[in-house]
Amino acid sequence: MLFEFYPQMQLSKFVNSLKTVTSRLIRKQFEDKLPVAHRRRHVFWNESYFIASCCGVTVDVLKKYVENQGKA
Repeated sequence: MLFEFYPQMQLSKFVNSLKTVTSRLIRKQFEDKLPVAHRRRHVFWNESYFIASCCGVTVDVLKKYVENQGKA
């Protein structure tokens, strides 16, 4: 995932909101396909996350890098 943010932005709050919204959407859309353990628990994602910043390259280069992840 690639996103741009302002220095004033609290990344932990962004990640928390992202996890909350995606968890709700996934549960709603795929409820019948989720394992029973995920249906009963209110926690979908774990607490961890990783964010890296980079500079010195263009956004286009970063987009291509992200798009090619997992391709061999």
